[in-house]
Amino acid sequence: MTKQPDIHLYTASTMNGWKPVIFLEEAEVEYDMTYIDFSKKEQKSDWYMKLNPNGRIPTIVDRSNDDFAVFESGAILWYLAEKYQKFLPQNEKARSQTLQWLMFQMGGIGPMMGQAMYFQRIAEPQGHRDEFAIERYVKESRRLLEVLDKQLEGKTFLVGDEFTIADIATYPWARSYYWAKVSVDGLNNLQAWFDRIDERPATQRALEKPKPVPEFFGRGDVDTAQAANAARFKDN
Repeated sequence: MTKQPDIHLYTASTMNGWKPVIFLEEAEVEYDMTYIDFSKKEQKSDWYMKLNPNGRIPTIVDRSNDDFAVFESGAILWYLAEKYQKFLPQNEKARSQTLQWLMFQMGGIGPMMGQAMYFQRIAEPQGHRDEFAIERYVKESRRLLEVLDKQLEGKTFLVGDEFTIADIATYPWARSYYWAKVSVDGLNNLQAWFDRIDERPATQRALEKPKPVPEFFGRGDVDTAQAANAARFKDN
């Protein structure tokens, strides 16, 4: 009988949903995966809520640790980094810096760009255009990208030359600036960082799972993707 992988991942193709996939692909860790279908509200089902009481994705279950469940994408990355000793610096200061930039993504980049996306790509197609909200979240998202750009000056990755979970967490969000309709003009350090991670085969492979959505990154049929996202997030 074939042994099951230690890690079972429950996820979907969203910026948060891709984070653990990127880690697992980059770390070359064997895992299996269950796609959570938002259109069927599987994330709100009783069985899933037992794993993740917040009813969101992603969630992992570590079979090698008494089926221990971890939810919240940042917490998942930290758990995996410690379990596999990957993408987390050993140096005390660099380790703290990695956590700081991980929290920056969780508390800033994700929420602000998520709202910019919501009001323009989901609410507006349903007839709810809020100019105040759009301006507020687009401007704040741009400011946060400027912070990233400054941090990346003279660096290969967010915490120096080492690719860390801070980069893994931030990339799918910041790279989707197109979907949030946030300009990256003049942010040369940030754009060079995009280019470097764009060239990482494992990260790009991860973005194809569980279902590719190239439109989030400015490629493909944007109108169709926008309509599909407006529908799948309705009443969520």
